[in-house]
Amino acid sequence: MIQNQTKLNVSDNTGAKIALCIKVLGGSKKRYANIGDLIKVTIKECNSKSKIKKGEIYNSLVIRTIKGIKRNDGSLIKFNNNSIILLDNKLEILGTRIFGPITREIKNKKFDKLISLAQEVL
Repeated sequence: MIQNQTKLNVSDNTGAKIALCIKVLGGSKKRYANIGDLIKVTIKECNSKSKIKKGEIYNSLVIRTIKGIKRNDGSLIKFNNNSIILLDNKLEILGTRIFGPITREIKNKKFDKLISLAQEVL
């Protein structure tokens, strides 16, 4: 579960390393984000040679959470960290590579390009 002020790892090749959640998108009453949800983040750490700069605000998609996700067959998939990928204002992926595994539940959220960029789909 991701909420405001949660620090997140960035798992794409945009150059950002760590981001901070500033808003969970999806309504005024929505407090927590899970895998496949959209959030607004600000960049806290980044590489010096990247186009992404510290302090900029981006949309992002949650691809891994420590809490995990429960499937209909009863299995539970958890990860070691909370990770996101950065999106632009049109909700298109900024990076060209995604590091680490993602779950197939993201495919149901209409991010088909993400499945082809991922190293592994669980």
